[in-house]
Amino acid sequence: QVQLVESGGGLVQAGGSLRLSCAASGRTFSNYAMGWFRQAPGKEREFVAVISRSGDNTNHADSVKGRFTISRDNAKNAVYLQMNSLKPEDTAVYYCAADFTLNKSYIGSQSRDYTAWGQGTQVTVSS
Repeated sequence: QVQLVESGGGLVQAGGSLRLSCAASGRTFSNYAMGWFRQAPGKEREFVAVISRSGDNTNHADSVKGRFTISRDNAKNAVYLQMNSLKPEDTAVYYCAADFTLNKSYIGSQSRDYTAWGQGTQVTVSS
């Protein structure tokens, strides 16, 4: 199973930016579609973004479209989430997740399809 470690969270003012990173180890990183999810206090975990194994296909939640961008570097076994124009409602714990798939272009937004999860990184956006 792949192991995932997120970093890059923190406290930022509304309108600011953060870049989250997720480092993978243990298995062939390029065999996994990679996703970002988040969970705010008292709310269910929600999909944020996903990128295919090859990086040629992405999907972003409507709530972050145009502000957040997911990317990956298979040579570095890493996936990133660039977050711009942050809003207080983006405050949450952000999780990186891996979905093993044989389809190089597959992307999925259902958390139940992801078999490996990081420990999460806190993002707090102040107003």
